[in-house]
Order: sequence, then C-alpha cells, then structure tokens
Amino acid sequence: MRLIVRVLGTWLLGVAVILLIIDGTKSLAANALVITSLGETWSGLHAESIASVRAFFATRLFGPLLDESLTALLDFPAFAVIAVPGIVLALMGRSKRSRLFMRHDRI
Repeated sequence: MRLIVRVLGTWLLGVAVILLIIDGTKSLAANALVITSLGETWSGLHAESIASVRAFFATRLFGPLLDESLTALLDFPAFAVIAVPGIVLALMGRSKRSRLFMRHDRI
C-alpha cells in the first residue's frame, strides 16, 4: 500500500513539474509572469467535464458551498493544486526507518 501511495505522489509531483515548465515557457514567450489556473488547464483538456462536475455538485445537499469551493479551487495555479496532494502522498508513503547519525571521528 505504501508503494502505491508513494508512486501516486511521485506521479502527481511529476505532473506538477510539467505544468510549472509549461507556465515557465509561456512566461518566457510573453516576457511577463504567466500562471495558468486549474480552470484554464482543465478547460483546455476537457471543457465539458467542468460543466458536469458543477451539475453534480449542484444536486448535493451543500450545493452552493461546494460550487464556491470548486470555483476557488479552479482559480488557484494548476501546478500548486497538483503538487500539494503529491507532496502529502509522497511523504505518507516514505519508509518509517529511523536514521542513524554518526560522528566523523567514529567512522
């Protein structure tokens, strides 16, 4: 289980780095700082799914609250939204072994 969590975290971090590189190349081309939001990235990949997710949230008990949360999440930078769960999963999947430190004169 720990291996799956760590691989998923590493994969998410890889996607976040790719999104950061895309933003970096756009910034170099525009000669200004360009940060792509998650909503823009999601719209570029599959725009119809955003409408279906919003429709799904609208039918739930806390629909307006969920819609505001989704709107706030979609306004954040895409690389940050992907990197945070990636870091959490990578840290959750690391081994629990204790580190043994030695002084240089004992080596």
